[in-house]
Amino acid sequence: MKIGVCMKRVADTETRVRVAGDGKAVDLADVSFIISPYDEYAIEEAIRIKEKNDDAEVILFCVDNEDSVKVIRNGLAMGADRAMLINDPTIRPDEPFAVAQALAGALAAEQVTLALFGKHGVGQDYHQVPALVAEILGWPQVAIAVKLELDGENLMVHREIEGGEEVVECRLPAVISAQKGLNEPRYPSLKGIMQAKKKPLDTRTLADLGLDPLSAASWEVVKVELPPPRQAGKILEGEPEEQVRRLVELLHSEAKVI
Repeated sequence: MKIGVCMKRVADTETRVRVAGDGKAVDLADVSFIISPYDEYAIEEAIRIKEKNDDAEVILFCVDNEDSVKVIRNGLAMGADRAMLINDPTIRPDEPFAVAQALAGALAAEQVTLALFGKHGVGQDYHQVPALVAEILGWPQVAIAVKLELDGENLMVHREIEGGEEVVECRLPAVISAQKGLNEPRYPSLKGIMQAKKKPLDTRTLADLGLDPLSAASWEVVKVELPPPRQAGKILEGEPEEQVRRLVELLHSEAKVI
């Protein structure tokens, strides 16, 4: 059984975001990168399945450039067996459909039967790639999984919905996207970090996967800007009755919520 985990390299969530000089991108100078946090839940779940199935193999897939190798090695240090980096100049990494096409081709080439994703990458928050991959492959997809039970080729997935939880049954091959709460991702051990340096990490182009060059981007970034600075709060003086009267006036005249 081959389990594929599709992961993404993203800026550290503690990074102080700055807009690039052209106003159309984020300035990545001096930015440190990590595995997208939701992808860590997917990696952990794949490793747990492997620990229960002797014939299972965990393969990491990433669409990026050579700068992602260090981050991919972190995923290997958690316990994945090997990795594939799809690095092709015709792929636009922020184009969800292009990334999905490349990942679907790689998953099919490796004959993966269970594809795990984080529910979204925290870089752009598109939430699209897992569903697009499932559509391209013609596989069932269950999103926002908080519990996963595998019995042979049968999957029972508990997924988070507003106000409750939904249980979905499907069969392999399938695409599952992980939500926080699915598990608690492990920290790589020193042994795992040392082993990760020797684990196979293959770099492939679209041609290597038998795929044609991808079409031009379907959209463009017009402008990137930071949210406006939060206005300073106001302190209302006076007796409680006067404060309440003044608060109601401000909620009506300035905040316009009443």
